[in-house]
Amino acid sequence: MIRSFQTQGPVTAFAFAVAIGAGQAQAGGFALTEQGASGIGNAFAGASALGEDASTVFFNPAGMSRLKNFEVSLGGSLIKLDTKFTGSATNPAAMGGGVATGGNGGQAGGTAAIPHLYLVAPVGERIRVGLGVSVPFGLKTEYDADWVGRYQGIRSELRTINVNPTISWALSDGLAVAVGVNYQTIDTELTNAVVLGAGVAGTTKLKADDSAWGWNAGVMWQAAPATRLGFSYRSGVKYGLSGDITTTNAAGAVVGAASGSARADIELPSIWSVGLVQGLTPDLDLLAEATHTRWSVIDQIVVTDAASGGVRDILALDFDNAWRFSVGANYRLSDALMLRAGVAYDQSPVKNAQTRTVRLPDADRTWLALGLRFKVCERGVLDVGYAHLFVRDADIDFTRGQLVPGTTNVNPATATTLTGGYATSVDVLSVQYNQRF
Repeated sequence: MIRSFQTQGPVTAFAFAVAIGAGQAQAGGFALTEQGASGIGNAFAGASALGEDASTVFFNPAGMSRLKNFEVSLGGSLIKLDTKFTGSATNPAAMGGGVATGGNGGQAGGTAAIPHLYLVAPVGERIRVGLGVSVPFGLKTEYDADWVGRYQGIRSELRTINVNPTISWALSDGLAVAVGVNYQTIDTELTNAVVLGAGVAGTTKLKADDSAWGWNAGVMWQAAPATRLGFSYRSGVKYGLSGDITTTNAAGAVVGAASGSARADIELPSIWSVGLVQGLTPDLDLLAEATHTRWSVIDQIVVTDAASGGVRDILALDFDNAWRFSVGANYRLSDALMLRAGVAYDQSPVKNAQTRTVRLPDADRTWLALGLRFKVCERGVLDVGYAHLFVRDADIDFTRGQLVPGTTNVNPATATTLTGGYATSVDVLSVQYNQRF
């Protein structure tokens, strides 16, 4: 059975990039939760209820009402992704069939720096305005060019920028609401091997980009002197990603018939979070957070030719909805030093081995995190956080092939099946400086 379809190699990659590249930061896969170093040390437990610095613009803009002065939070995260494949693949029948030659792809992960900037300013007693600039997606996978799964993917890179102006109102001393808009750009580059004819292989590269709008809102309620609750919502976002596909043969010459332009429409899922901060003692706070991502809106993606409108690819992802749960604690050791700790369980939207792809070899993960906040001057504090993500070993048994041009039928001579497993881990180190003026 053919589970995924491909016209000219990167078209499937194109559709997949839409799916994973434009979601929200709490999702699994290539989505980046690391939008503020102050939350890393708690594994982002209580993120929607804390409101302790300007990074609340992202996690819950209603938390801006807790900030009395103009504040700036500037920082970033260094993320090291370690992912390796072990297994085998079939060779397309058009390329001789049998077992594919090549290695296991080497180190498919890498290291990326993810910056962020947040600003909050008071406007009167009860109104705050804020601005967030972040990179919610940006990691990449890259395999050796001659690896066994080259017909399913070689390089996948996503680069995004999210700009989020917000405004909050304190309706009373204990209740605040907020709303914001999100302008997000996405840029992708994807490559894989492709069958050009009997015994003839080539390589395709997709470069595509788009921009889109969404919105977010939040509520924060001081339910009791030691109890604070937060709710945050981010809307789904509709994208129309478009780009150019360039196919080259073994000699590096462009194959015009296999090149061109393509587009795909997709609605990315909405996300909501609820958080709790519970003071146990004057110096100890317990934190908790639950986040739901409605990934099930992504069932299949149809990619069309930008000029003719004909179908070039159909990609069945069949994502599940995903939950993320976290608990943590903050302990104020002194006026100048706060210690943080947290754990989290983060579900992947990928259902099973039959829907897992080489571009998103994702699986459920568990976070263990530590951090500290240090007061460096009267109006400045430094946050440092570290987290290790234990990712469940992920089996893959994925088959895909190219469509017969002008149809939605699969050419079985181009189909390949990749079978094996992935071992993955992630390390995150974050630093953030917060300044009040």
